[in-house]
Amino acid sequence: MQYIRKAIISAIGSQSISGQPVQVTNRVSRSFDPPYIWVYSVATNEIDNNQQSFTTEVITRLEIVTKYQGDSGGDLVANQLVNTCLSLLRTRTSGYFDLSSDNFKVYGCNVESVNYSQEDTDGGTYFKGVIELSNRVEQTN
Repeated sequence: MQYIRKAIISAIGSQSISGQPVQVTNRVSRSFDPPYIWVYSVATNEIDNNQQSFTTEVITRLEIVTKYQGDSGGDLVANQLVNTCLSLLRTRTSGYFDLSSDNFKVYGCNVESVNYSQEDTDGGTYFKGVIELSNRVEQTN
C-alpha cells in the first residue's frame, strides 16, 4: 500500500490552480487550506497466492478538495483537478507504476469510481472529487 501511495503522490507532482499551489499529501492536518489532494490507502485484497507469487489488489483513494466563497466557483476547478489526476494515473497496457526497486510489479490499474460532492458551510463552499483506484500488484523476489 505504501509503495502505491508514494508512486501516486510522485506521479501527480506539483499542481496549481490559477498560480496557487495545490498540496498533495498522504495526511491532512488542520492547518491545510484547500486546494489540496489527499492520497490514502483504503484496502489490500489478496487475489492470488501460490508458491510462485503473491498478488494483491491495492485500493487507494484520492480526495481533491477546493473551497470558494459563495457562488464564486469551485466545481469546475475540482473537475479539472480530477481530470488532471486521471490523465497522470490512468493507464491500460503500459506505464504502470514502477515498483521494481521495492520488489513489486504493477500489472493492472483501474479507476473504480469518481464521485463528486459539495458542502456549504459558513466558511465557504467545499467541492470534492473522489477517485478510487485499484492497482494489481505482484511481489517479485
